[in-house]
Order: sequence, then structure tokens, then C-alpha cells
Amino acid sequence: MAPDARPSVSGEAKGSSNLFSRVVAALILAPLTIMVVFAGGWIWILLVTAVAIGLFYEWDGIVNAKRDARIIAIGVIALELIGLALWFGWTGIAFTTAIVAPTLIAYLSNERRAWNVGGFFYAAAALIASVLVRLDPAVGFYALVYPLLIVWVTDIGGYFAGRGIGGPKLAPRISPKKTWAGAIGGIVLSLVIALAATWLGWGRLVPMVVIALVLSIVSQFGDLFESRVKRQFGVKDSSQIIPGHGGLLDRLDGFVAAIVFAALFGYLRGGLDGVGRGFMMW
Repeated sequence: MAPDARPSVSGEAKGSSNLFSRVVAALILAPLTIMVVFAGGWIWILLVTAVAIGLFYEWDGIVNAKRDARIIAIGVIALELIGLALWFGWTGIAFTTAIVAPTLIAYLSNERRAWNVGGFFYAAAALIASVLVRLDPAVGFYALVYPLLIVWVTDIGGYFAGRGIGGPKLAPRISPKKTWAGAIGGIVLSLVIALAATWLGWGRLVPMVVIALVLSIVSQFGDLFESRVKRQFGVKDSSQIIPGHGGLLDRLDGFVAAIVFAALFGYLRGGLDGVGRGFMMW
């Protein structure tokens, strides 16, 4: 047996095991997520509030070698208050909390103040955007599922195209494994979702394709951003909560970027009370 044969087989086995874990986790989590999105209301708000708290906690673990219980407590309580305010439709209180809490976090931070504040804004933006996009009873489900599907297939297309084709690296200093082939593969698969959504009557072809293209690119930038944060602090995974995927930050980095973009775009077109409709109606 060649000297390098055993490490190669071990690497292949490890890769196969990781792929299997990713597939199993996706097959379990994806349908559950769609079901909760469909239910909407307090169930969806409860889920995204819990996820936002997890995002903030993982971010804190990345940027701070020693956690500060006061900062974590303020962040968690503030995110809970934002979720509760959105549940009752008190958007003013939600946005006020999103401004006051990071001010307190900045005051209590002895070091890495900007990183601590940024982590809270990241989690709060994900929470608020996810709720506002889903609020509309008529189109909220589609407005939220569309970005979800785009992000999922972008990740799937990127994974298989990157591994199968390889080639030049997309951003080797930030994420050495990502390739241009993977980025393009993710975009191509997102356009397939746009065609399917158009066929289902979710919108007109050209706008749906354009939005799919933009969301796919935005989600990949979100992925690179999270990778840059981890590389800044020498961390590989934000946690190991999801088998084969790492932590919530690792799994949701693209979705956070995409849903925040969708919410901002929907707000510009439909106002605060019509974010989902503004994003989805063409």
C-alpha cells in the first residue's frame, strides 16, 4: 500500500460522513422550518426569537475569549423583548429596543466594543426582518419561503459544484474552500427555483429571476462575511449544534443576509406594514 493511501481513504471517509450528516440534518430541519413558516404567527416569532438569541450567543463566543454575563444577559433580554413586541405588533418598541440595547452593551464592553455591538445588531436584524417579511397574511408565507429556498439551493449548488468542478478560489484569504465554480453553481440552481416559482404563479418571470440572482449573491456575501469574522478570531465553527453544519451562525449566515435584504427591499416598496407584499408582489 502506498504511504499516502491511508490518509486519503480516511479523508474520503470523513468527507462522506460529513455529507451524510449534512443530508440527514437538512432532511429533518428543512420540512420542520417550512411547517413553522406556514404556521406563522406566534410559533414563527417564538422560533426566530430563540434562533436570534442563539446567533447572539454564538457571536459572543467567537469574538470574546472570556464571556461577560452582563452583556449576554442584556442581549438575551433585549432580543426577547423585541420578539414579544413584534408578537403584539409594537414595532416602535421593537426598534427602540434594538437601539437602546446596543448602547448598554457598548457601555459595558471593556474591549471589542464594536464587535459586541455588531453581534447584537446582527441577531436583532435577523429577528426583525424574519418577522416583518412573514407578517402579511396573504403573501407572507411565499415572501419568506422564497428567500429560504434560494439560500438553500445556493448552498447546495455551491457545495456540489465546488466539490465536483473545483477550480479557482473565490476568496482564498477568507474561505479557502469556496470556488468560483461553487458560486456560479449556486446561482444557476437559484435560477431554477425562480423558474419554478414563476410557474407556480408566485410572480412574473423577469422580476423573480432578478430577485433570485440578487438573493443568491447576497447570501454568498453573507457566508463570506461570517467566514471573515471567524477567521479574524481563529475559529472554525461557531458551535456544533447542527450535525454536519456547525452552529447557527454557520448555517444561517446566508439566510440572515438574504432576509435582511428582502425586508429592506420590501419596506422601500411596501412600507413598514407591507414588507412581505412589497418584496413579493410584482
